[in-house]
Parts: sequence; structure tokens; C-alpha cells
Amino acid sequence: MKRVIIIVLDSLGIGELPDAGAYGDVGSNTLGHIAAAMQNQPWFKLENLISLGLGHIEGVDYIEKTWNPMGSMGRLGELSKGKDTTTGHWEIAGIILDNPFPTYPDGFPDEVISAFEKAIGRKCIGNYPASGTAIIEKLGKEHMKTGYPIVYTSADSVFQIAAHEEIIPIEQLYKMCEKARSILTGKHGVGRVIARPFVGQPGSFIRTKNRRDFSLKPVRKTVLDFAKEQGLQVRAVGKIEDIFAGQGITHAVHIKGNSEGIDRTIEWIKEDFPGILFTNLVDFDMLYGHRNDVEGYARAIEDFDRCLPEITGAMKNDDILIITADHGCDPSTESTDHSREYVPLLIYGKPIKKGVNLYTRNSFSDIAATVAEYLGIKAEIEGKSFLEEIQI
Repeated sequence: MKRVIIIVLDSLGIGELPDAGAYGDVGSNTLGHIAAAMQNQPWFKLENLISLGLGHIEGVDYIEKTWNPMGSMGRLGELSKGKDTTTGHWEIAGIILDNPFPTYPDGFPDEVISAFEKAIGRKCIGNYPASGTAIIEKLGKEHMKTGYPIVYTSADSVFQIAAHEEIIPIEQLYKMCEKARSILTGKHGVGRVIARPFVGQPGSFIRTKNRRDFSLKPVRKTVLDFAKEQGLQVRAVGKIEDIFAGQGITHAVHIKGNSEGIDRTIEWIKEDFPGILFTNLVDFDMLYGHRNDVEGYARAIEDFDRCLPEITGAMKNDDILIITADHGCDPSTESTDHSREYVPLLIYGKPIKKGVNLYTRNSFSDIAATVAEYLGIKAEIEGKSFLEEIQI
């Protein structure tokens, strides 16, 4: 019974891509800058990631090497245009986008906002690029007084709606997002509409774990669709179901943080089923990358590293584990947005050779091609499999 477990460490980039300048990301290196900042902190060890071969990845010379890597390793470039979550995950699953999702550095046009206000039956406030925590501090009091939802975006292709849970209940906020999603199509087809609920009082607002993403449906079939069609299970942990708008998913569980995501992943690894287990751990990005919290990000990486033995220990004989990311989000830079970076590729399992260095691969979609080949899935997807190089 063959399975592939894909764990996305959301935003853990490992250095700028050659075209980073076109995205304003020259010099970005999420893991590299975190490692540099933590070099004198004895708790930041990453022993288990190092044992898999993290320090042997091309360009990751800031992480200790091991003499005997337990897995194979490499780094992946991104061929799709963009640096957002949806683009990254779709490419991991076998779709390369020639055109980026639209972004709105000056806010959304009147045609979008007026249609949204008409659909929800009330006005909205904001409508400009901002940090989520900053905009609720600025507009949260007005929102509570008027009941108008806060609309904002970022450098990424997102339409975000923030609302206090006591002013606009969660289910009502989700319905607003669904209405926005139906409006934001065609030339205004942003990658994601995101519900951003918060609680608290002015001066002490806190975003809750009830975030939810409403993505566009994938433009073509992914390896997930082909797997499902051919009788395999595709189990999704975290926001994977949202990113793929439910397509190609047979089982899904939403989580309220990395810890729960890791626990759910381990629980499903211990079960018997053929197919794909696809996990996104969002805290790296949401709680630390976007908030420029270097130490918080470092501790989240260390926490994941500490859990790795339990993850690998639960794996069965034919399981393959792939650890990667979907973009960068360097917390050490002035920007609070995603960064255009290479992502790590760590592969482990009994069917996998130890110490094979794949160096630099052109596309995230090589993961999809490898998954398809290993599981015997007939799929028309992008990517070039590296299975022959790593399989025993």
C-alpha cells in the first residue's frame, strides 16, 4: 500500500529566486536570516531536519551538514508567476500558471466594492493594502461602531475581510466571503478571499483561529484529482481543502495551528489507506512571517523539528515523506508580504535512497510528477519526476 505524505511548511523559503527583483524581493532568505539571527540561541538546533539533509541543500550553507543524511534533498524553483499560497500549492500539485493572479496595490476598484456592498447589504471600510493586525487596530473601533466589515489586501492576490466575532458572527462572515468569491472572477479573479475574524477591544484586538480561505477552483486537474478519480484517497490537513476549493479531496480536516496539524497528520499516517496525505502548516506564515516575528518563526521551526521523529516513526514501509514550502515570507525584512524564493525539498522513507542530492529543480511541480509515478497514477500534469534518482 503506497502513500505519499506531503508537508508544506508554509512560507519557509531558503533564498531568493533569480527573478526576485521583479517582485521586490532581492536579498530575501527566510530560513537563512532566521538562522543567522538565532545562531547564538542554544535551543535552535534543527537536529532532525539536519539529519534528513537540510544543510546539504544547494545554497543552504548556513545550516550544519550531517555526514550521513537519512534522506534525499534538493531545492525547487517556481515557474509560475507570483508568490502566493494558491500559486505555490497548485504548482506543487502539477499546475504551472503563465499569468499571475491580479493584485491591487491601490485597493479594489469601485466596480468590485460596490458589487460587494450591494451583495452584503451594507458598506465596508478600508480597501487598501495593509498588515492584518495593523488595519484592525486602525479601523477596529469604527467597525464595531458601524458594523461595516473591514476590507483589505496585500502584495498578494487576496481579498481579505476582517470582522469582530461579536459584531459579525463567524458564519455570517463566511457567507460574506462566499459572496465576494462569486464576484471576484474573470479579470478580478484573486487567488483567495480570506475571512479574518478577531476579538477583543480597541487597543487589544486579537485575530482568532477561525480564519478561512475561499480559493478559486484550479484551472486544470491536479495530481489530487487524478488520484481521486483512480480510486486513491486524498486526505487534506489544514487549509489544503480551501486552497484547492475542495477539488480532488476525499477527506479533510481543518486545524487551529501547527500543533494540531502535526497531530492530525500523525493520526492519519497511523491509519491504513492508499494515496496522498497533504498537510499545510500555516503558523509559520500567518503568525510569524507576516508579523516579522523572527524568534517566533524560529521557535515554530524548532517545534516542527522536534516532532519529526514522531512523524517518521508512524510511517509505514511503503510511505514516502516530502517536506517542502510554497513561497517565502522573510520576517527579517521591512516587508510583511511573501517573498519570491526557492523552497526546500526533503524526501524520506524506506523506499528512498539516503544522501541523494537533487540540487536545483526548475519547478515545484516535480513533486506532483514524482507522486504520480510512485503511486502509479496516470495524470496529465506539469513536472518532471525525480523518482528514478531517489528510489531504492
